[in-house]
Amino acid sequence: MFFDGYGYHGASFEQTYRCYPASFIEKPQIESGDKIIMPPSALDRLASLHIDYPMLFELRNEATQRGSHCGVLEFIAEEGMIYMPYWMMENLVLQEGDIVRVKNVTLPKGKYVKLQPHTTDFLDISNPKAILETTLRNYSCLTTGDSIMVPYNNKKYYIDIIETKPSNAISIIETDCEVDFAPPLDYKEPEKPVAPVPSGKAPAQVDEVPAEAEPKFNPFTGSGRRLDGKPLNYDPPPVPSLGSKDKGSAVANGKGQPSAGSSSQSAARQSQGKLVFGSNVSRGPKATEKDAGKETKPEEPQKKEEPKFQAFTGKKYSLRG
Repeated sequence: MFFDGYGYHGASFEQTYRCYPASFIEKPQIESGDKIIMPPSALDRLASLHIDYPMLFELRNEATQRGSHCGVLEFIAEEGMIYMPYWMMENLVLQEGDIVRVKNVTLPKGKYVKLQPHTTDFLDISNPKAILETTLRNYSCLTTGDSIMVPYNNKKYYIDIIETKPSNAISIIETDCEVDFAPPLDYKEPEKPVAPVPSGKAPAQVDEVPAEAEPKFNPFTGSGRRLDGKPLNYDPPPVPSLGSKDKGSAVANGKGQPSAGSSSQSAARQSQGKLVFGSNVSRGPKATEKDAGKETKPEEPQKKEEPKFQAFTGKKYSLRG
């Protein structure tokens, strides 16, 4: 069954038209919605059919097998032509004058839709929710996979429809629809701050500085004196601290010799189980005198050969005279 020679047949409306953007007609308002302009013959055919209102249509590009859905604004286009928003032509991969198939459909009322802006600029709008609600008033339906355009402040924002419920195409006329947002396509998660390695050591260094500045106990830091009252033949170098390597090596090598007054202290140390080098407690008085006589002779060449400080290197004198 044909109608007025335009190829309308059957109990439903289905027809092919050549599509053109809204710039070809003085109707720029259709760019901010999803409604198309059809010829008057389409209205005559639709009026004779028992279709559901509002009128909703399926648009399909047979060449690319891309589809979408839309409403209708007016029936004032030339016969064989339709005008549609340019963003819709981009979704269907259509050029001016391409063939598109139009078929009337009935869509369920939407319950849920998930949107994803292309850029984060959309989130910088003072009230994006209000702008989106105002824009969607010009839309009749939404289709999963489409990219709608939201004009605001002389700028176009594109938003992908990534999910719709209860079907892939829903009607949003006179319905309460839950809207959810996905992160924008160009959104990058901020990197977690990682504390640099030097900063972690900074507190330890701060703690070490006052520890090093604390004065330590240094024994035997006074000037040397001879028992006979004569002046020293050399000026002794400053004695290093207890933890210095020079003193440890000198004592470990057995070159230093303690005085007679320290024998009781050395015996006390040995009684406590500690190992003390250079102790004369176990020696008899005669052995001590013989050793003293032997050591007095090589003292002077040792002073000349060894520039390092050696503790207790002075001459010994017997109390017997």
